[in-house]
Amino acid sequence: MKHYAQFLLIALFTTTALGQVATPSTTSAPETIEAVRQRADQMQRRLQDWPQLGRYSEANTQVPAPTKDEERVVFFGDSITDSWNLKEYFPERPYINRGISGQTTHQMLIRMRADVIGHAPRAMVILAGTNDIAGNTGPMTLEMIQNNYTSIAELARLNGIRVIFASILPVHDYGKRKMSDRRSPEQILKLNEWLKSYCKTNGHTYLDYFSRMVDEKGWLKADLANDGLHPNADGYRIMAPLAEAAIRQALGMKNIPRKK
Repeated sequence: MKHYAQFLLIALFTTTALGQVATPSTTSAPETIEAVRQRADQMQRRLQDWPQLGRYSEANTQVPAPTKDEERVVFFGDSITDSWNLKEYFPERPYINRGISGQTTHQMLIRMRADVIGHAPRAMVILAGTNDIAGNTGPMTLEMIQNNYTSIAELARLNGIRVIFASILPVHDYGKRKMSDRRSPEQILKLNEWLKSYCKTNGHTYLDYFSRMVDEKGWLKADLANDGLHPNADGYRIMAPLAEAAIRQALGMKNIPRKK
């Protein structure tokens, strides 16, 4: 089956490459068979590890067990979390980043045990859903996304982990890319309302980034994201104190102790 799948991928890319040769308007050089084979191998590895458990597998082995009084928190999510330099914005805090760019809640649910539960954190901050709306891993209804949120929260609670659900960030169309084409502002609003209600009903903490980052038109403020989706440094500077306040609330602390 492995070789058959690889053959299909190579055949597909080879056809594409040969098509480039036959097209007079194409100026780029066609791919070599070796380049096609490498791309096929890369795609096959990605398919074999669809949830990307391998991304943090080595790093996870280097994380020690938490100390008795350690207020460990795992930040769990997609590219917005992946790109967040937690050491810069939360100096001396025992916070662990387990974001992976492009991921949906389908994939995060599978990663829960390896990338969150295995670190025995006191709490987790979940920022996810924008890629679900965009259909990164196929079409998803709001109910499907909500079911994944629920399963993630239930797994966390069963393992004694406080749950902090962050709102999905707004997007903007002020730049060249129209982010709203794939990320409907209406669906973002509906999911955020559901998350807020779910947190209230189930005793979780709702972290509201949205209301602090949205402008009067309902878009992400233009100066907080250069591409209409991912926060820049100014965006993260707004998010950081909000996240820290939510962690204090979830852990029932007036202040977060400094890491010793």
